[in-house]
Amino acid sequence: MTPNLELMRMARTSLKDKWGLAIGAFFIFFICIVVMTMIPLVGQVASLILSGPLALGLAQFSLGIIRNEEVKIEQIFDGFKRFETSLAAYLLALVFTLLWMLRLIIPGIIASMSYSMTFYIIADNPDISAMDAIDQSKKMMDGYKWKYFRLSLRFMGWALLCILTLGIGFFWLFPYMQV
Repeated sequence: MTPNLELMRMARTSLKDKWGLAIGAFFIFFICIVVMTMIPLVGQVASLILSGPLALGLAQFSLGIIRNEEVKIEQIFDGFKRFETSLAAYLLALVFTLLWMLRLIIPGIIASMSYSMTFYIIADNPDISAMDAIDQSKKMMDGYKWKYFRLSLRFMGWALLCILTLGIGFFWLFPYMQV
């Protein structure tokens, strides 16, 4: 089991000389989501429909960085090549998380951690179904949710600093967290 500090170091190493590209990709992702949600009603529905494919594209982009492959900003739109699977995975994970949140907030947070690897699994397995990816994510995260939670907590201080920069720092933090 790799310590969280080592995972963070590996992410920084992977991002070396690719920060500009990663920031650009996350900026485009952010703009797409924000612009959609600003349109009353239609935008919220569009955001719901397009978030899955964009999340899959972002996962593919991030995996490319981690694996030291040649990545391009336009890869964040590659999730649309598997539109049905990515949309289904997004909607299923959202519904399952909301159902767990009906019980209490904590079970919903735990459920969202269980589903956190879904898009990475889809990125690595082109023929997998959305439900199988969610099931694999749950199995993959079994025994690792606490570690994932602690890793997420490490970024909270950085997030507070990003707020002090009027949100600009998030363009560095999000790629770092994703990788």
